[in-house]
Amino acid sequence: MSKKRRTALVTGAGQNIGRAVAVGLAADSFDVIINGRKNQAICDETAEMCIAAGACAEIAMGDVGTRDGAVAVADAAISAFGQVDVLVHNAAIRPETPFLDIDDAEWDEVLGVNFLASYWLTRRCLPGMVAAGWGRLINFAGMNAINGYNGRAHVSASKHAAWGLTKALAKEFGPKGITANVISPGPTRSEHEDPAMTAHVKSQVSRIPTGRLGEPDEIAALVSLLSSDRGGFINGQLLQVNGGTQT
Repeated sequence: MSKKRRTALVTGAGQNIGRAVAVGLAADSFDVIINGRKNQAICDETAEMCIAAGACAEIAMGDVGTRDGAVAVADAAISAFGQVDVLVHNAAIRPETPFLDIDDAEWDEVLGVNFLASYWLTRRCLPGMVAAGWGRLINFAGMNAINGYNGRAHVSASKHAAWGLTKALAKEFGPKGITANVISPGPTRSEHEDPAMTAHVKSQVSRIPTGRLGEPDEIAALVSLLSSDRGGFINGQLLQVNGGTQT
């Protein structure tokens, strides 16, 4: 096909922040590849929303937390649209397990989804970006993960690793027209949030100067900026979107 529009691959795009990012990029005239791990139905819904926004949308189901799964997802995106111009790795898992109770399987799964997926996907998508002289690599961290989770040592370790990889890529590939950044959202409303909110969520809101949870669209707005030509001078940054919460 003749490539007239840029293409974005968004992992974990079935709901919440990932869905908002995919739909936002579709509205920005990107064609979108939507990745989900298990739930095809919610990815279908995201694809319909992207199409309604004027984009071509493809679904690439697969577990990006495994090397074979990540390579298959990236290859599906490249096969559908020729290359990936914007890679947004949003998929993450956050089990809560005391450090001494974490077994090797759980540790490996968290590191796979949260960090190694970014490595595997980036390795597959970068050559096309280099050839085009333009690209965007966007990873996600998380306010609590960067500060250090109590009971989630593997989550914190994986997010710090993703931040380290991002900084290195920003320096190596910035001269080639490719930027790399990390977004660190604060507490953000889920599509399935209990209207009454749990005590935990209430305690989070009490620490936010704006007095509310973030909205997925507010996170997606930053992705849109970073993915645009106007965002080309933002590189190697960890950008916090948290309502002014002090870390």
